Amino acid sequence: MTAPTSKLDTFALAKRLKRGASEHKGTAGKALLIGGAPGMAGALLLAGNACLHLGAGWTILEILDPASAKACPESPELMIRLASTQIDDVLRITQPDVIAIGPGLGKSTLASRLLIGVLQYPSIPLMIDADALNLIAESKDLLSALQNRNQQFPDQVVLTPHPGEAAKLLGIATENVQSDRLATLEQLIALTQCIVVLKGQHTLIGSTKHPALQCQEGNPGMGTGGMGDVLTGSIAAIAVQGVRHQLNLWESTGIAVQLHATAADSLVRQGVGPIGLTPSETILEMRSLLNKLL
Repeated sequence: MTAPTSKLDTFALAKRLKRGASEHKGTAGKALLIGGAPGMAGALLLAGNACLHLGAGWTILEILDPASAKACPESPELMIRLASTQIDDVLRITQPDVIAIGPGLGKSTLASRLLIGVLQYPSIPLMIDADALNLIAESKDLLSALQNRNQQFPDQVVLTPHPGEAAKLLGIATENVQSDRLATLEQLIALTQCIVVLKGQHTLIGSTKHPALQCQEGNPGMGTGGMGDVLTGSIAAIAVQGVRHQLNLWESTGIAVQLHATAADSLVRQGVGPIGLTPSETILEMRSLLNKLL
């Protein structure tokens, strides 16, 4: 893969998300997000809030932390329920349009069971992040399940690793990832056959069918816990609306990546950060920017 010759430039595509007068939550789509183990429930809530505020018709959270499996007063729109070991039944009954798994997932037996169930669910767009990536890195069976899904349903999975997660997937040092990020992206695509978003300064996005693109927006204020969870929820939101608005997963991912970074830059220009910039603030700025693009 040669050095990227193009920057990520997706905002013209966002106009496809403009809603017709008769549209409803069914046309905005049903997103299912899975994660939030004990001590990490906030990660799934951040992803859920991003998904909600960026336009998903339904945002359903399957949360592993029993103490958090209740209505959230700050975001009562989120449909929160305790994750079930019977993931096949959950998916059959829920019939989601997209699934995102990983934010705060942990690496328990239940987490692995949920991930294998998701990987075996056919056809629909799938976002994989955080501990779901770490589980795949540690399991040949899970990696094989991911590869098999991509053979059957190409271009329907996006991975969003940060450098540490990328290193684990490839069995290399994080320093090696950072010293040649483009080569790392190429290796991840070859290994998984997925759309890959390699997060970090000048985030890279590529796939088996698309040359690498570089996001030129973003700033160091984004280096705080939860920012990646917001990106996962944002991709889910754009992708779930894209199902009925002529946006494929590659296009939806690009919009979300650029919107996420642009929102952070916009906040810094307003004096919000970079130090102390929060993922929650970024969500609301993303919503504002997205609506201006329509």
